[in-house]
This record gives sequence, C-alpha cells and structure tokens, in this order.
Amino acid sequence: MPHWLKKTMACRTLFVTGTDTGVGKTLVSAALLHTLARHHARVVGMKPVAAGLVERRGQWVSEDVLALRAASTLAVPPALDNPVALPDPLSPHLAARRAGRSLSVAELLAPARALETMADALVVEGAGGWRVPLSESETLADVARALGAPVLLVVGLRLGCLNHAVLTAEAIRADGLPLVGWVANHIDPQMTAADENLAYLRGALGAPLWGEVPWSPAPDAALVRLDLPEAFQ
Repeated sequence: MPHWLKKTMACRTLFVTGTDTGVGKTLVSAALLHTLARHHARVVGMKPVAAGLVERRGQWVSEDVLALRAASTLAVPPALDNPVALPDPLSPHLAARRAGRSLSVAELLAPARALETMADALVVEGAGGWRVPLSESETLADVARALGAPVLLVVGLRLGCLNHAVLTAEAIRADGLPLVGWVANHIDPQMTAADENLAYLRGALGAPLWGEVPWSPAPDAALVRLDLPEAFQ
C-alpha cells in the first residue's frame, strides 16, 4: 500500500489542481465528490481560498464554493469548507492584500485537518495553477504538501496545454507528492488536433487518465464520468 494512502485511509483526501485558471477544477472537483459519494457516506469539498465573490440572497459568496457544497453529502460551517473568501478575482496574495489581510498555510491547514476528522472523503480544490502564491513566501502547493495529499490534475485542452500539463506534473512530483491521475477537460470546442494532444498527454504525464470531459456550454458535474482507482473507492 502506498505511504500516502496509509495516511489518508481514515479520510481519503485528494488535492485538485489545474494547468491554469479557468480549466474546470471546480467542475471536476464537484464531479469527483459525486463519484466518491457512491462509495462513501460523508463526502465534503473544500476551497481553502476563494478569490472573487458574487452576491447571492444578500450574501457575498464564491460560486466555486457553492458548487462544491451542492455536490457534498456533508454540510459543514463555512469556516471549514471555505476559510478564506476574498472579494476580488485576483491571485490569492493580491486579493488578500487588497482586503487588508495576509494568508498563511497554517490557517488553511487547520480547517482541512478538521474536515478529515469528520469526513470519509475530502476533496480540496486549489486556485489557479500549482504555484499560485498565498504570500511572498508560500504558495497553495505548500498547502497540498502540508496535507501530504495525493494530487489530481485537471488539464484544460487548448493550445499550450501540453507544456502547461507536463511542467505542472513535474512540479507536483518535485514537491514530493504523488500525481495519482489527471482529467482532460475539453474547454475549447475549436481546438485543432485535440485527439492528438490527448494521445501525447496519455504517454507524457505518467499517470492514469481518470476521465475526459466533453465540451459543453453548460456542463453538469453530476453527469461527468470519472473512473477512480480502487484505492479511492
């Protein structure tokens, strides 16, 4: 049994990152929650930092967080599933600066650890790509490292995705974390040679493809099919 799985047997924790912003991390994270809920009773999503809020029923909330909550089977306080919500849609360190506050790995790690004691499966969705900064000295990758969580990579299939995907996979492994799988998301319906790009990534990433999300103007996470390895079921 892999050492990282031993640490997460009580609660199967996965960290979801992407090749860039806008590649479908929330869609895949919600789909992952729906899939995990077929095997586990207590499934919850977490967005440690959400930057960019919208008004809903008189409250300022993150649409990403709302999507994760809708796909979760376990309802938890906002301080746990979204400990930091920042108004401006910017990199976390810049959004925090505009909000007059600072961010640290420690303040994001504690809620995640609390959720691990409550849930059978926890999906932690990052923001942007792998090295998005929280401050001048810490990034969201440091949160994943502190958790010791296996990583699922969402690749947005568009021009430039090969370089982004391979570099991200290399960075994840360089940080000492296992890349346990990846999901291909067709975000550009006009992409040339999409099948050829997908074929290249199957060989280059060195991790199994968990699913392929077809392009849709209004994708539904509940309809996305993901094939999880037995270890995560």
